[in-house]
Amino acid sequence: MLQTTTLVSGRTTLPPSCSGHCSSCHHIGGQGLYARRPLRIQHRRGACQTRAAGNISSNDFRPGTMIEMDGAPYRVMEHLHVKPGKGAAFVRTKLKNSITSNTIDKTFRAGETVASATVEKKDSQFTYADGAEYVFMDMNTYEETRLVRDETWAKYMKEGLQVALIVWNDKVISVDVPNQLTLEVTETAPGVKGNTVSGGTKAATLETGAVIQVPLFIAQGQKIMVDTRTDAYLSKVK
Repeated sequence: MLQTTTLVSGRTTLPPSCSGHCSSCHHIGGQGLYARRPLRIQHRRGACQTRAAGNISSNDFRPGTMIEMDGAPYRVMEHLHVKPGKGAAFVRTKLKNSITSNTIDKTFRAGETVASATVEKKDSQFTYADGAEYVFMDMNTYEETRLVRDETWAKYMKEGLQVALIVWNDKVISVDVPNQLTLEVTETAPGVKGNTVSGGTKAATLETGAVIQVPLFIAQGQKIMVDTRTDAYLSKVK
């Protein structure tokens, strides 16, 4: 049975089935005390899904932000806040249509209000790849969902990885990967010993197939922390 509660003006009421400490409730609860717009939490068999309603300022865009334009959901892939010497500031973005996978470049006025995409997130686990299809299992219902490979998220898929499937209009449109992952470097040029502060980088292939830039001292077989939103190297993991 589906139970719904709304967080408004600092009052939070969770149904008995939820302790308030799952990943979604804990996250939303922290924001709900000061939310400027209603946030709806849906509880199904003890799992929590979030649905954001309202608008978002272009100043608040981040990689992974979901917005809606022309009746379609778009994911912010890149954003750059520009403040010219003369004239008004603006935000330059690269957006990806989550339905067609097409990318577009679009410029917004700084502070421009844009509709947030109304999405839900389902806790799932990546189980295996079947050709071009990736299979995920709902951690609460054990139902399988198949998605055609999309490089945006597929490059970080590893069997057993806990992810969130993004649902829009009752259709799974994308995958939310953890913001940070520890992955092994499977291929890169030999590391340069002692070269830890030169600032130089080189290409490295990770165990999931993703290719990112890493410092020159990183060697094959080492594990590193990666920011999956920006494909950026964060640190070496001992």
